[in-house]
Amino acid sequence: MRATDVKQLSVFFMMLLFLFALATANARELPDFTDLVEKNGAAVVNISTTQKIKHPPTRQPFQGEQVPEGPFGDLFRHFFGDEEGREFEDFDSKSLGSGFIISKDGYILTNNHVIKDANEIIVRLSDRRELVAEMVGTDPRSDIALLKIEGEDLPVVTIGDSESLKVGEWVLAIGSPFGFDYSVTAGIVSAKGRNLPRENYVPFIQTDVAINPGNSGGPLFNLDGKVIGINSQIYSRTGGFMGLSFAIPINMVMNVVDQLKSSGRVARGWLGVLIQDVTRELAESFGMDKPRGALVAKVLPDSPAEKAGFQVGDVVIKFDGKNIERSSNLPPVVGMTDVGRNVKVEILRNGKKKSLTVNLGELPDDDATLASAPEPKPSEDNKLNVVVVDLNTEQRSSLEIKENGVFVSNVSSGPARKAGVRRGDVILMINNTDVKDTKHFKEIIDNLPANKSVPLLVQRRGGPVFLALKLSDGE
Repeated sequence: MRATDVKQLSVFFMMLLFLFALATANARELPDFTDLVEKNGAAVVNISTTQKIKHPPTRQPFQGEQVPEGPFGDLFRHFFGDEEGREFEDFDSKSLGSGFIISKDGYILTNNHVIKDANEIIVRLSDRRELVAEMVGTDPRSDIALLKIEGEDLPVVTIGDSESLKVGEWVLAIGSPFGFDYSVTAGIVSAKGRNLPRENYVPFIQTDVAINPGNSGGPLFNLDGKVIGINSQIYSRTGGFMGLSFAIPINMVMNVVDQLKSSGRVARGWLGVLIQDVTRELAESFGMDKPRGALVAKVLPDSPAEKAGFQVGDVVIKFDGKNIERSSNLPPVVGMTDVGRNVKVEILRNGKKKSLTVNLGELPDDDATLASAPEPKPSEDNKLNVVVVDLNTEQRSSLEIKENGVFVSNVSSGPARKAGVRRGDVILMINNTDVKDTKHFKEIIDNLPANKSVPLLVQRRGGPVFLALKLSDGE
């Protein structure tokens, strides 16, 4: 064999070795979940519930007449179905979900919506044992329920740390989608700290793990085989999985568990402010270099925030040493802080940093502020092309506005409409100045600078909202 042939053959084998090594390296990058499932699958349980429901009377043959008393009356009721007030157990009305055992003595975690209104909760283990579970406590706000079963040799999961979770990390779910027990699905973490509608106190973990009805309450594992979340919700237009699933971080879950075990209820820290995100336009109007923080749109009366000196227009940028990049970051951090603690809060006020100390209260059961807009009354136009009217005593009471503010009865094309002002809004503040009445309103807008965004605070459907208002030359 010629030397050139030997050389070419060597190069060929070297290329083969390189390609083999490359393929092996790529294969190693793909996770193998088999050991994880074998070690933890037995600790995942199937949860089913039954309910007792009341049926109204279905047959009323003697409508308008009185059923006779005594034995004849009992006979009539037996045959003609006077069922009012009787309870019937509807075994066809079942709820199916998942859960997982967190301790040897039988504590189980699942979602509150899985066992809500249940008359009986049955836990089925991987070895086919079926045990009746006792309700220890629930927390509807975070959708967490803690159950207890009595058993021996119970398998348990290992609790991880959701704070250390990274976007892009592999995760795995075990549960019972559509009633198929112990199904395994995998994916990656898509995002952290997601804020969902009406779920302000849970910073959800978003994943692309396939989650379907029946997976609710099941565990979400990292590659170390530790639980870092409880699968809770999906975003779907069809009722099935569409690539967006959400899990409750396990750190928050265990905080809830500790409180449910000790007191049977969950107490959350409460600041007493209504907040919103800082947009680019609002950042400019407040003299900020970039959008960040939680903008205080309202300070609730007699709240910890009011006592600490918070003001409308403050931007919370740090709470208890934790940076607040978005408004959705603040409620979970406040909620997980112990009630009664003195906490340092860093804010931006008129473009300058300021530090406040607040003594946290306990979040009320209903912290929503609701109000309806009053009927508008005729008024005259003004520079913003809006029609405004003063508020009377009755309207202030219904809107929970003690003083200041003007009601918007009509909005035409112009700066106000561009800013997002709507009919029915109550304008409370313009350019950090409280609006006293319609006369004062006109004075304020007549002196607004041109070509510069200024903050405008309105109350809409009972909730305050900041808008960025900008007047152009000639307006």
